Amino acid sequence: MIDTISNEIGEGEERLRLEVADGIAVLTLCRPEKLNGWSWESTRQLGLLADRIRFDPSARVVLLRAEGRAFCAGIDVTAPGGAITGASAAQRTRDYYEGIRWVHERFAVFSGLPQPVVAAVQGHCLGFGFELALMADIRVAADDALFALPEARLGVAVDAGGDLRVAREAGAGWAKLLALTGRRIDAATAERLNLVQLRVPAAELDATARALAAEIAANAPLAVQGIKRAVDSYADAALPAALDGVAMTAALTLTSEDSREGYAAQAARRTPHFRGA
Repeated sequence: MIDTISNEIGEGEERLRLEVADGIAVLTLCRPEKLNGWSWESTRQLGLLADRIRFDPSARVVLLRAEGRAFCAGIDVTAPGGAITGASAAQRTRDYYEGIRWVHERFAVFSGLPQPVVAAVQGHCLGFGFELALMADIRVAADDALFALPEARLGVAVDAGGDLRVAREAGAGWAKLLALTGRRIDAATAERLNLVQLRVPAAELDATARALAAEIAANAPLAVQGIKRAVDSYADAALPAALDGVAMTAALTLTSEDSREGYAAQAARRTPHFRGA
């Protein structure tokens, strides 16, 4: 079940950690032993922490980073409450549709923060991880970063709008190529496609991203926030309506037989046999 009631994060249950100092709100994915795999609970915590950042006058910019060798390797299929159940296929589809819409709402709080968000990406940045990074305003990538939207290989939709954001940044053709094939691209390719704004050696990632965040934090907050709002209103004009269609496609694919086959094949390290059902 998705926890939509609690406003607390239990000790030892942190998926993300928030620290604010010197005008920078540092938001860290802190489950390196799980390669920072994403879950319903991760989404809940992201929304809670984004709300705290939103009204904190001492937070002028957000630095999104991750502990360990991966930024986020995608969905954590071992996380509790991973699958939504229902009395019928129709009910499961409806519940997944509402669940994905809830996820979109939490992500909208994060991507719509008045403060600019700088993402520092290292290692694997796959699936939900790539989608999360794409919600940042500026992305800094280490040379070892790898990006992909592998959902189609598992029989599911790209359900948080990552393909839409790739289309916004790199064009529809590249969005289709990446999302329809699930191909991985390296940091140099991501930079060439405008999916990454800065590329640095891995040893310089943290310092470079923090310096960039500090540079933004030193500027006038009202001007900075107004600039972000203006650019986003232009760049994201068609996003809300498109995301509702994404939620329905995600609900249908998450309840399909093909998605079960895709995840089973991945676990067994075999080629999946999709039937379109």
